[in-house]
Amino acid sequence: MARYTDAVCKLCRREGQKLFLKGSRCYTNKCAIERRAYAPGQHGQGRKKVSEYGLQLREKQKAKRYYGMLEKQFHKYFLMAERRRGVTGEILLQICESRLDNVVYLLGWASSRAQARQLVTRGHFAVNERKVNIPSYLIKAGDVIAVRAALIDSDAMKEIIETNSGRPVPQWLSLDDTANEAKVLNLPLRDQIDAPVQEQLIVELYSK
Repeated sequence: MARYTDAVCKLCRREGQKLFLKGSRCYTNKCAIERRAYAPGQHGQGRKKVSEYGLQLREKQKAKRYYGMLEKQFHKYFLMAERRRGVTGEILLQICESRLDNVVYLLGWASSRAQARQLVTRGHFAVNERKVNIPSYLIKAGDVIAVRAALIDSDAMKEIIETNSGRPVPQWLSLDDTANEAKVLNLPLRDQIDAPVQEQLIVELYSK
């Protein structure tokens, strides 16, 4: 499977804002945006006039990088969103938010979406009491997600939970810390999604 292997801090710098791709590092003064708040590369500090197409492209790239996806999968989600009733852009973000790796990250069981993807791939989580090792698995309203016993007792998981204990859990998820499980109350509405994305620009780009 294709995946991005270069330095992820470059992605935040290219988009000009924090995408929280490095976990706890993003909250310190070591964050690349804090130290070099301009695009990477030889001409990163130059001023460039951005066209309408350029704005739309940047928004799509930002969304892909925020959720840790490549073009093929992201475009697949857009086609799924187009076929559903409702506002296409909002449904697209709803689908991205519903990925299991993203939910694991939002629950504080991983310090970044990349780490969440790795933990899911290793089979450390269950959905409705069944092990799921597919990061792109789309959860549904009513699903119960739990940390499997093998990971709960590990020092690594205890450290992750302690590090992320102050992170707020979205309203559409109900977390039970004592049981290390969470329930999906509903699929997220647009005002419950914190993604720094103007989804309408993405729709306009793909609709050309």
